[in-house]
Amino acid sequence: MKQFFSTTTILNAIFLISLVTTFAGAMIAVFSARLIRSVCGLAICCLGLSGLYYFLHSPFLALMEILIYIGAVCVTIVFAVMLAGPDEPENEEKGASALEWGGAMVVLSTGLFWALSLLIQKAAWPSAGVAMEPGGGIPAIGIHLLTTYSMAFELISLALLVAIIGALAIARSGRTKP
Repeated sequence: MKQFFSTTTILNAIFLISLVTTFAGAMIAVFSARLIRSVCGLAICCLGLSGLYYFLHSPFLALMEILIYIGAVCVTIVFAVMLAGPDEPENEEKGASALEWGGAMVVLSTGLFWALSLLIQKAAWPSAGVAMEPGGGIPAIGIHLLTTYSMAFELISLALLVAIIGALAIARSGRTKP
């Protein structure tokens, strides 16, 4: 009984919960027929992803995942869905079936997974993580955010901008049809 409640066992269980939450949210987002359920799946996936970031010893990135993606992007998409028309236009064009697209995506994702696995195995990884200055805290985060991690910061800002512009484009017509 003592070994069941060890620190390692509890941490492994929390990691597994984060992993399952990420995967389940992604599956809900991908396979849901309704847009609002897909957005909820995206939010669940981002919540699990923030847990994984926390396990990678990056609590700041985990918090930013929650604030930016769940708090801003998902909420913006929900507002766009609420402002958009209730009916989706019927697609009369004959295109590739869902089964063909699904098969193509399985092949593509398997190839991408295989390539990334090879890259991970062959790459020379640095030893321990990058440590912040002894003072740590908000000033160290600000310095690293504007120097070391400036590209990631700008990409997150760009993703937020694209999400807002997309939501405005969807919501432009409003509920009434012209």
